[in-house]
This record gives sequence, C-alpha cells and structure tokens, in this order.
Amino acid sequence: MKNVDIAFIGGGNMARSLIGGLIADGVKPARIWVADPDQANLREHQSHFGVHTTTDNSQAAQQAQVIVLAVKPQVAKAAAQALSNALRDRPVLVISVAAGIRETHLRSWLGEETAIVRCMPNTPALVGSGATALFANLNVTTEQQDLAESILRAVGMTLWVDDEDLMDAVTALSGSGPAYFFLVMEAMEQAGVALGLSQQTARLLTLQTAFGAAKMALESTENVAALRRRVTSPGGTTEQAIKVLEEHGLAASFEQALRAARQRSIDLANLFGGEKQ
Repeated sequence: MKNVDIAFIGGGNMARSLIGGLIADGVKPARIWVADPDQANLREHQSHFGVHTTTDNSQAAQQAQVIVLAVKPQVAKAAAQALSNALRDRPVLVISVAAGIRETHLRSWLGEETAIVRCMPNTPALVGSGATALFANLNVTTEQQDLAESILRAVGMTLWVDDEDLMDAVTALSGSGPAYFFLVMEAMEQAGVALGLSQQTARLLTLQTAFGAAKMALESTENVAALRRRVTSPGGTTEQAIKVLEEHGLAASFEQALRAARQRSIDLANLFGGEKQ
C-alpha cells in the first residue's frame, strides 16, 4: 500500500479521515491526490496533510492506481462518467464510498471491465474507530482486494460481504447505527437529569458507561446476550429496567427501524442510480 498512488475524488469528511489514517499508517503524502471543486477545502488538505490537490478529477485519476470515489450519491453518476476515459486500458482499482450506489451502476458509468470495491464506512471512521463492510466485483484481483482492505482498515475494522444486496442491511445496521446509539445515550442522559443528576454528571456517566459496555463486548468471548444476563441479577435494579424496556417492545422497535433504514437505502439507490439491474 505504501508504494501505491491513491486519488480521492471528493475531499469531504470521509476522504479526510481516510487520508489521515493512511498517512498515520506510513503512506507518504506525495502519493496521495485530492480532487475537489472547493478551493478552500483543497488548501486545507494541502496545508494539513501535504498532499497533491487539484480541481480536475481526471488529473488526479491519471496519477493513481487506486481511485477512491468519495462524492455525494447525487453526483456520483456525473463524477464516474467523467472519469471513464482516465481509467481506460489501465488496471485501476476504484473504491466507492458513495452511499447506496450499486456496483452495476458504477460499472456502467466507469466501464464494464473496471475493478470496483463498494464499501460502507460509518462516521466513527472520523476518529479511527469505523466499521466498514466491503463488496468486490468479479474484476477485482486478490491483490486489489487486499489493497482495498488495507486502505479502509486505516480508519477501523473491515469485513467483506459476498452478496451486494447485503450492503443495504449494512447501511441500516452500521452505516446508520451510530445515530441509534447516540439516541439511546441522549435518552439515558435526559433520564439521569430527570432523576436529579446534573447535566454534566449524567453526560459523563452515560458516555463512559457506553464506552465501557462496548469495550467489554469487544474483548469478551461471550456474546452480548450472555453479557447482559451476567449483569442482570434476579430481583435487582437492572432486571427491573430491562423488564420495562422489553415490555415497551425495544427489540421489535429496533427491527422495524432497521427494516425502514434498509428500504430507504434501496429507494435511494434506485433514485440516484436507476432501477436495480
């Protein structure tokens, strides 16, 4: 990875987090290009990271063996079509972080022989703790697959899915997932204040409890159901709280929420890429 030139088409927050992670992993800034229409954004990239910058997507693409398409879904088609000439007759890997845009559409815009990895990072990638699912088309070599994984691993954990349709479920679970946890933390903080705690005390206790619970789950060999049972003593305070949450249909609410998010992911893909092929 350190000897590969990488071009980012789009210089937003996700590109910024990936660039920071890559440089921290030892990739030289001179091997990274960023293309973006916002001159102020480019100046920030250049001054902060020391990378090459340009407003010309094709110029950046022509320098690289890996192109990271990091644009908004509504402009992905125009950006991809404009890159097709720069990719012609070159073994370039395209990594798309454009939410909801399917591989079939990307391939029709970029060229049928294009090696494409579609991925869905989530916002904790901004602090190096992302969760990213990846899907590779049949044009991607084993070496390119390893390369894509190395790039995304610079901002957190990665895993592969074999069926692209599962990317809509990934979007619903981990792509949108941070907001669900923020909502739960918000509710817990507000409940703590209602019980008499100060805002600051309720906030700190909520955040540290969320962090600690996630850390325990990550480091434990037990599943989360077993961990929950272990801290739920019969007749205790936790049991009473869990009982109320279950009576209000917490699990069913989450399933309905994720189903709604998955359907919206499908709808957006159809909107920005055309009907499913």
